Amino acid sequence: MHRFYCPDIADTLTLGEEDSKHCVKVLRMAEGETIEVVDGNGNLYTCRISMAHPKRCAVEVLGKEVQTPHWGHQIVLGIAPTKNLDRIEWLVEKCVEMGVDRIVPLRCHNSERTVLKTERLRKIMISAMKQSLKATLPQLDEMTPVDQLFAESFDGTRCIAYCDEQLPRNQRHTIARAYQPGHDVMVLIGPEGDFSPEEVKTAFAAGFSPVTLGESRLRTETAGLMAIAAVHALDMAAAEN
Repeated sequence: MHRFYCPDIADTLTLGEEDSKHCVKVLRMAEGETIEVVDGNGNLYTCRISMAHPKRCAVEVLGKEVQTPHWGHQIVLGIAPTKNLDRIEWLVEKCVEMGVDRIVPLRCHNSERTVLKTERLRKIMISAMKQSLKATLPQLDEMTPVDQLFAESFDGTRCIAYCDEQLPRNQRHTIARAYQPGHDVMVLIGPEGDFSPEEVKTAFAAGFSPVTLGESRLRTETAGLMAIAAVHALDMAAAEN
């Protein structure tokens, strides 16, 4: 069944113009056919098309199902956007497919990209949410100074990954040791030039645990994806035991 996104579908009973066009003109769906609509807040609606208009496709709600994220806790990724925008777009898409609650683009001392237009990223996130059959749209923050995230209250495991050889490396643990499966977790990944020593020290003072993602030097977007994948893998392993 085809799935669409409309944050206020329960009130308007009408798809947005973009989804209306896709439904009626591209998919050629007609009145009486059944579709699924998610509102991004965890609700899945089964709907019947009542008016197949290419700009205002109206529906009748047949049923509603609450679909909470299957991982059951908060997963937050703070990551400095790459200079090549395609790479961060790819990362965002894959993280939403796997499952994440919040993505925070970070502005760091060594950031090569200090401005980020989030409109296109949100569209990519919506598409990934629908494609991966989820009903909750993750939160996407605007570009945030990393110090602001250091100071933010967070009731869970907070990790920072870095690869600077001049910084304490023997203190770092794998995510498997730092993260307790099933609990809230925040992981920070720095820019292509890594976090500065001052940023790492500030993170330590704020209670962040230093973690390693292995012996290989990873691209920023690869490190972010690996961190989210590791959290889900640890959750799945814990659930089987």
